[in-house]
Amino acid sequence: MKDAPLRLGVLDIGSNSAHLRIADLAPGLPPTGVRSVKTAVRLAEATDRHGVIHRPAVGRLIGAVRESVASAAALGVGELIPFATSALRDAANRDDVVGEVRAATGVRLGFLTGEQEARLTFLAARRWRGWSAGPLLLADIGGGSMELAVGAGEHPDIALSLPLGAGRLTRHHLPPSPPVPKSTRRALSAHVRSVLNEATLGIAQLPPPATAVATSKTFAQLARLCGAPKAKAGPYRERHLDRGELRRWIPRLARLSDAERTALPGIKASRARQILAGAIVAEGVMDVLRLDRLAICPWALREGLFLHRLDALVEGRDPEDLPEHSPVVLRDVHLRAVP
Repeated sequence: MKDAPLRLGVLDIGSNSAHLRIADLAPGLPPTGVRSVKTAVRLAEATDRHGVIHRPAVGRLIGAVRESVASAAALGVGELIPFATSALRDAANRDDVVGEVRAATGVRLGFLTGEQEARLTFLAARRWRGWSAGPLLLADIGGGSMELAVGAGEHPDIALSLPLGAGRLTRHHLPPSPPVPKSTRRALSAHVRSVLNEATLGIAQLPPPATAVATSKTFAQLARLCGAPKAKAGPYRERHLDRGELRRWIPRLARLSDAERTALPGIKASRARQILAGAIVAEGVMDVLRLDRLAICPWALREGLFLHRLDALVEGRDPEDLPEHSPVVLRDVHLRAVP
């Protein structure tokens, strides 16, 4: 670290894609992005009602890991942290899939618990917003789960992971194609609020946060839909999601086809089908937690892992010592041959 920054790769296996982010880490500086490579794996749509991921998706996953390792090696990455989120973590055949990936690529995929995801994402949001943000509340909607965290420090006092991911709810609660009837939307909204009301009792007992932030592609795309600046305006432009504006969009999203949704500002084709569920969850969170507005934070889980690894290097501690010393099957994979 004294002579040159550490070049670290984080490979995030999500519901829809395998996303490799490479950054240079140096003390006193934010992670400096080097390359971002995203490959479609579509694990969620290949998972049956028994929780089994089918063969074509396993093949796509193996191909994505191979491509990511090759990209990381070509760019001089010293360490690679490969991990999977809820789509693979919760699969019935998870261990078989992980074994196949390791046999084919030499990479052992690790897992973060949902709570660890929430804590690391909170760390990223705290570092981005700084201490002037005061007590902070974080919301993050993924494909399989949703994370919430709140606290006045660098690490949250409360960190939650709930089964309210936009992809999961789309598969289990919405019809395969629009339009989505009002009764169906209301039923999903009631389900979301039921889960949130029970899970957030501890949060409700805390003083209101000074700052409420949201991360994830779902929140970012909803904010753009509701009028936030385009991504090309850069990460330092303020972006917000307004609850009233979001609520007005939900009936319209329910009427539109996936292709029509993709034509809307900010909505990508890969998320068009699940954006309605994401909007219902986002509106539910803001309603239950009495938030009129969420600030969009460009840093999220991957940046949290970069920051955690950098802190470990600076402080001389075990990089696998994640917040609260939670046990986790996650390890650095050096790009030499893995035994």
